Amino acid sequence: MTRSDSGPELVGENLLTDNPALYEHAFPDTGERNARFVRDLVERFAEPSGRRALLDVGCGTGRDAARLAASGYAVTAVDISERMIAYARAHRPGVRFEVGDARTVRTPVAVDVVTCLGSTLLHLHDDSDIVAALTSFARCLRPGGLLILEMRSGAFLLTERGRRELLAAESVRRVEWESRTYTARTALRLDLPEQLLRRQRAWTWDGCAAPIEERTAWRLLFPRELRYLLRLGGFETLALFDAPGPLTEPPWPGAGKLATDLVGDRLHVVARRVRS
Repeated sequence: MTRSDSGPELVGENLLTDNPALYEHAFPDTGERNARFVRDLVERFAEPSGRRALLDVGCGTGRDAARLAASGYAVTAVDISERMIAYARAHRPGVRFEVGDARTVRTPVAVDVVTCLGSTLLHLHDDSDIVAALTSFARCLRPGGLLILEMRSGAFLLTERGRRELLAAESVRRVEWESRTYTARTALRLDLPEQLLRRQRAWTWDGCAAPIEERTAWRLLFPRELRYLLRLGGFETLALFDAPGPLTEPPWPGAGKLATDLVGDRLHVVARRVRS
């Protein structure tokens, strides 16, 4: 645990996710853009059904889950962060929030949809862990149920634009919160042997005894590899596209056509649990 003389503390590996109120201030979002993305894809690809049961894996502060619940889904939401779940329970009634690991998540009854957004899957670095998570998702789904993934695209780093935007220089971001200015300096680098995008970030603010250092990483997954891992986990891939999506420009829904060139910085997947 890293402490400062005053202000938030780092108890895991990410200052923002360790401090949910600061996280929500730094990333203001109602959850509606992700919720609409999910609803539209379910309507497009799912089999006809009544009120749908949905599991949101990596729910964070619960904004997406709350929006989906408000639109008629019966939502269970899990996150590995106890702090995030405590915050979600306090601020977003009407959703069942649980602490849970993507690799071992279970539901009492099978659900119709599993979502795993915001690059949550990429925090698992080993193939065995990714397949364990996908297998757990499949076990939570009824036969024919849908899995919706949204994540950073490994293929983007094969493009000139991707390497220029992500690797060229350190980025600096300032967040104003509770009468303080929080400054984050972030550098990204490729770890080719491990197939990871590594991030080093240092936070400072007035009253901080020393910079708060973070070291995190995302697994870089490529399209054919991802299709293969999904198949191992018990899924058939229905759609794999880079745009539009909730974090693309223009954002979802765009013109309704799914772009499959896969040169953008986000990767979106719709997969169906294979019937046994």
